[in-house]
Amino acid sequence: MSNLIYPRSPRETMCGWMHLPRYIDKIRLHLAGKLHADYQPNFGKGFDGKWLETAGVKAEEFIEVVRKAITDGEVCDWVLKNIRKPESVKAAHAEQMLNYPKKDDAEMQARLKMRKENAGLAHRDDLKTFVDFIDADEKRI
Repeated sequence: MSNLIYPRSPRETMCGWMHLPRYIDKIRLHLAGKLHADYQPNFGKGFDGKWLETAGVKAEEFIEVVRKAITDGEVCDWVLKNIRKPESVKAAHAEQMLNYPKKDDAEMQARLKMRKENAGLAHRDDLKTFVDFIDADEKRI
């Protein structure tokens, strides 16, 4: 029996930010010592890091916000108060995530192909992006 707990889909949004609910889940799992080893190498990096960079917040600061918050609503209140980015920035962030990797990015296309093969999903031609791959790998699509 696996002790793997999947965080929410990277497609889910909170406060207008795509990926934020997933990152909160990963932080909570990490703080509880339950973040599966599969997620450890990219914790705070990859899409997490892209969100942090776009939001303009340091990982340590945001982890502390989540540590002190009991509910998602409390985290959302903090985000709304402290991260003031226009909707256009949030939309560009979502667009970048939903279209990663770009078709002309040979290196990342190769990485996506390898990840699909390793997960037994090489036959899934519908998985064109890492967001698609994550949702398929975590049994959502």
